[in-house]
Amino acid sequence: QVQLVESGGGLVQTGGSLRLSCAASGPTFSFYTMGWFRQAPGKERELVAAISRGGSTYYADSVKGRFTISRDNAKNTVYLQMNSLKPEDTAIYYCAAKATSRFVVLTTLREYDYWGQGTQVTVSS
Repeated sequence: QVQLVESGGGLVQTGGSLRLSCAASGPTFSFYTMGWFRQAPGKERELVAAISRGGSTYYADSVKGRFTISRDNAKNTVYLQMNSLKPEDTAIYYCAAKATSRFVVLTTLREYDYWGQGTQVTVSS
């Protein structure tokens, strides 16, 4: 079992940047496909970005060109660099993990087994 702890959220103005981090416990981080999701008030949780064990990435259309997901297996950490932030990016951001033998990107919520507690991102206009 893996435990996930997100950090790096906060309040930022429109056009600003934030970098979220998700630290995972355990020695087998490299065996996990990772994802970042977000949930705004009154809305369903949605995928923002995902990264496979091999480093392949996927982005939601709403964040393409602005957000970058990356992973550092030596540090058991996945990152989400968020640039050109907009008010509509305001949400709680969650890190998720799924152990898999395949080098695939997972894009749906129900495919992930482990979740962090979330970190709040607020973008002011």
